[in-house]
Amino acid sequence: MNVRTRCLALAWMSLIMGHARAADSAADIAAGKVAFAACASCHQVGPQARGGFGPQLNGILGRKAGSSPDYRYSAAMASSKLVWTEASLTAFILDPGKTVPGTKMRFFSLGYDEKRIAQLIAYLRTQPPAN
Repeated sequence: MNVRTRCLALAWMSLIMGHARAADSAADIAAGKVAFAACASCHQVGPQARGGFGPQLNGILGRKAGSSPDYRYSAAMASSKLVWTEASLTAFILDPGKTVPGTKMRFFSLGYDEKRIAQLIAYLRTQPPAN
């Protein structure tokens, strides 16, 4: 793929992601905040968020997996080439071990409810990257 084609592909992806963000309704975000309660025993979001039992999730979308400096990741996660997109995060929540074999994460609280996962991602999208 040449540079021009890559730039056009990135422009289209940015446009599509912008539309996806605009489509997040207040109801989806509120439902996602409720869904996050299942994650909150291990993960934090917000201005004071830090890594604990799991990494903080501020600014997760677009972030390279295993890159938050305040958390000690499994070797599998740290060496993965994964970047968190809506699709990769959905796949990881649905089946962490299949998405990143060897990950420490074990999570089944949201089941296979892709709508609930989409709401969770809508909520996480509202959390800006940590400073």
